[in-house]
Formats: sequence, structure tokens, C-alpha cells
Amino acid sequence: MSLVVVSNRVAPTQANEPMTGGLASALLPVVRDSGAIWIGSSGRLRDDPYKESFAEIESLGAGAIATVDFPAAHYPGFYEGFSNSALWPALHSRPDLIRVSDDDYKSYRAINAFMARALLRFAQPDTVYWVQDYHFLTLAAELRRSGIVQPIGFFLHTPWSDRATMLSTPHHREIVSAMLAYDLIGFQTDDDRKNFEEGLKRDLGFTVANGYVTSEYGYTRLATFPIGIDPEDFAARAVKASNRSEVSRLRTSLQGAKLVLGVDRLDYSKGITNRMRAFDRVLETEPDWAHRICMLQIAVPSRGRIAAYGEFKREVAGLIGEINGRHADVDWVPIRYLNKGFAQATLAGFYRLARVGLVTPLHDGMNLVAKEYVAAQNPLDPGVLILSQFAGAAKELDTALLVNPYDINGIARNISRALVMSGDERRERWQGMIERLKAKPIQAWFSDFVDALTQARQAAPRRSTATVLKWPNGRGGRSAAGSR
Repeated sequence: MSLVVVSNRVAPTQANEPMTGGLASALLPVVRDSGAIWIGSSGRLRDDPYKESFAEIESLGAGAIATVDFPAAHYPGFYEGFSNSALWPALHSRPDLIRVSDDDYKSYRAINAFMARALLRFAQPDTVYWVQDYHFLTLAAELRRSGIVQPIGFFLHTPWSDRATMLSTPHHREIVSAMLAYDLIGFQTDDDRKNFEEGLKRDLGFTVANGYVTSEYGYTRLATFPIGIDPEDFAARAVKASNRSEVSRLRTSLQGAKLVLGVDRLDYSKGITNRMRAFDRVLETEPDWAHRICMLQIAVPSRGRIAAYGEFKREVAGLIGEINGRHADVDWVPIRYLNKGFAQATLAGFYRLARVGLVTPLHDGMNLVAKEYVAAQNPLDPGVLILSQFAGAAKELDTALLVNPYDINGIARNISRALVMSGDERRERWQGMIERLKAKPIQAWFSDFVDALTQARQAAPRRSTATVLKWPNGRGGRSAAGSR
């Protein structure tokens, strides 16, 4: 079997480069070890639509990373437009932030079609395609149109919101119908899968039986695959990172104060402002903590050309300035705010140093920061994870302090509780979480999905030799796709 993994973003191959998100950090080790080819954007755009698609192919352990220069005419509408100004807010239960045009949707479909053509270079009789995340919801339909009959799986790293929210997404029915060209669609949690099934039944009239839905493409299996990390590898990194210069400088600068740590992309879905208000509430209600605690919020810049993100960045900076202005002293600042990314090795050291890991997204598919924080802890003196009940990770890490990310007072109470928690309770809670992480590492997620894709493919009936696809302009396209 030749496995081709597809995503919009690929991981940096240099060890000290900052990671760009949970997807990249999750896929890097399994691609490196499995021999898969990982394909995604090079970050460069091109004007010539007939130029060779692939900018470069670089080896990565047993595997490889291939990058694509996308067409300049469509990438902004695809990425900043439909992907992140329609799909992202809808998937994270913020339909009020949807701001897109029909041209953005056409660009989204155009980039999916472009990627499908680029992938033909890797088509072999034994090729299996595994597509990642919301950028490529319609990619399988484009591959089928191009004549690809091999297995194609899809995994959604974000949540799938409830039916009413997803209905607010422009072209929702077209998109979901096109997704049924996948043999297997994987979700982070059972709730996400059930939300998707509910939409299929009530809005598109499909029947879902025993996890399978039948469409014009044949059978598609729907299943849950919570993504993990490699906890033993991450723990080793955390121990080694203790001597890194950034970690040593942070430790020295704390002067014995307990560290509360938040690490996120700068995104409105991450609950950063509520987290800040909760930390502020701790200082207001328990002023004795002044000088004895410090919060470090790392917020990696994200999607700065989208208006909602620019507004959110200003809101976060203004709120932190206000809180520090009220509580800071000449030799102490309660919140340190860093608007940049760090290498995973450095973050591992930060996690191990923090007494409290504050992970409070308003809605998240999984949130691997929570799992990385747990893995990085000193087993003899672990920190305390405070975790949003609306993160996918809360389904597994149920011995964390689970909080409602909208409840400022509740988060504040749990910060205080974590800061004074006994060593015995901290160790007991940590033990429950690390056992869950070790039971389902990233390697198991990878192999479970690929095995399920193969099985779903074997269970599926032969597909129609001609598939009619619906396009934004209303025209139909017919492909001699053969049987699947």
C-alpha cells in the first residue's frame, strides 16, 4: 500500500522551527515513521496555471513531504475566504462571524479541483488517499471526477457543530453531499459524528445504518477516531528541554512564583479573553497571590488578514494591558503575553515548568496542547490541567479540572484550587490522564484509521461507473470513474 496524506499545511522539517498547529505536530511523527507521502501548500502562490504543480519533494524519515504552489487567483478566496471565514466559524459554533461571497466558494472548489489534479501524479493501483481537515471537504468528489477509484478517507480535526449551526454555512448541502465521495469520514468525538449524521438524515434525507450511509457514490462509513500524541516521546523532550535557554530564562525570571500557562493560536475559538478575565478575578478576590503567581499566554498569530482576527487581536492585547495596569507592580507583571510561536522542544519545557496548564477553548475538535501538557509533567511533582468541557480532549482527560469556558468565576475558582492542590491529588489526577494517553497514542490513531479505511473499502459495493457532480454554476459534470 502506498499512502498519500493531504492537508493544507505541512509541518516544518527543521527541528527548531515553530509548529503551525495541532494537525502539523500530530502528523509529523507518523508520516516520518510510516513511509507516507504528505502533500500540502508550499506557502507560495503562482500565476501560471500550467506550471509544474509541485515546488519540491523532501524526504522525511521513511516518508516524504511534497509541497504545492497554489494558484494566486483562487488561494485567498479559498483560504481566508471560504475555509476560514465560513467553514471555521460555523464548525466552531460562531455563525455570526461568517463573511463570504459566492466567489469565495468558487475559489474553494477551484483549489480542491487543483489539488485533485496535482494528486494524480501519485496515483498507483495500491495508492490510498487520506485527506485532512475542513480545507478539502470536496476533494474526494474532485478525485472521483478525475477517475480515481482507489480508497479515499477523510479526517476532520475540528468539531462538527450541531445541525442548526451547520445549516448557516453557505452551500452546506452541496458540500455535505460531496463529502460522501469519501469511503470513510472520521471525527474526533461521538458528538461530532452524531451531529453530522443528524444533518444527513434531516436535511439531505439520507439513512444512516450501523455507521454507514448510502449515496450515489456507494457506501460511506462514519466513525470516531480521537487523535492522540506520542506521550513517551513528548515526556523525553520535556526532560531534555529543561536545560534549553528559553526555559532556563523563564524559570529564573519567575523568582519562585507559580506559573499558569496558556498556549494557543490567536483565535476567537480558544477562549483566551475569558481565561484572562478569570485570572484577573483570582487577583481581585485573592490579592495575596500578587507576586506569587504569574501567567504566561503564548498566542501564535493566525489569519491576520481576516477582519475578525484583527479585531480579536486588538481585544486580547487591550484586555491584558488593562489587567496588568491594575495589578502590576514595579517588580512584577501578572500576565506575560507573547505573540509568537515556539519550537515543540521549547514548549515541552514550558509545559513541564508550569504548575497550571490553562486550556479553555469555547469549542475545539481535540486540543493537543492539553495532551502535551499532561505528557510533559514530572511524575513526582505534576502540574494541574484545567480543561474546557467543550474540548474533545475532555472526553478522555476526565481527571483534569473540567470547566465551563464561559463561566469566569468557575475558571477562577479552579485556578485557585489548582494552585493549592496537594501533591497526592495532583499525582492521582495526572496518573489517570497519562494512562489514557499511553493507551491511545498517535500511532494507534494512525493505524486504526488506515485499517478502518481498508475495511470500509472492502465492505463497500461497486460504485457506479458514471458520477454526476454538482458545481457552483449549476452545471453537471460526468466522469467515467469506473467502479469503486
